[in-house]
Amino acid sequence: MEIDQYTTYFPKPGKQNTLEAISLALNRANELKIKDIVLASSYGYTAKQIVKFDLSKLNVVCVTHHAGFDKPGKVELTDQTKKYLQKHGIKVYRGTHFFSGVARAMRTEFGGVYTGEIVANTYRTFGEGMKVCVEIAIMALDAGLIPYGKEIIAIAGTGAGADTAVVVKPAHGKRFFDTQIIEIICKPRTW
Repeated sequence: MEIDQYTTYFPKPGKQNTLEAISLALNRANELKIKDIVLASSYGYTAKQIVKFDLSKLNVVCVTHHAGFDKPGKVELTDQTKKYLQKHGIKVYRGTHFFSGVARAMRTEFGGVYTGEIVANTYRTFGEGMKVCVEIAIMALDAGLIPYGKEIIAIAGTGAGADTAVVVKPAHGKRFFDTQIIEIICKPRTW
């Protein structure tokens, strides 16, 4: 059976696409009866924008940077923002990026390029948001915050805000190559 589904392409990447990207993602989630939404938010901007929508029947997970991502010991998404999101029913997960981990430490220390970075940069050929969508879906699954074996919606962006959304069936990190991108809901044409 053929499915007519269209992808929205934003002329430019960035924060200005956030509300439309979230709206498109939630509309598609409703059409497909998907209840699990994972979104990336470093400081909380994107996560605060999704609060403007009805989330009452959804499991929303905000994946944010690990402590020390920008500067040693610094946490970008503050406790105040985390409490605000949790008050609105959003789960917050802070953890090391799936595609970096020890490979980033090795590159920083010894130079070179490592497997996780090669995979990440391959996804980036579709845009930064695509790489982040796949990464956060795996991270949320590995953290036990979304169900295994089900399609979810992942929302991410380029720099700040959201401009990319996909339907993805993530696999656990140890089975990474079983991850399936089912649909591209929206993305920027260029980045």
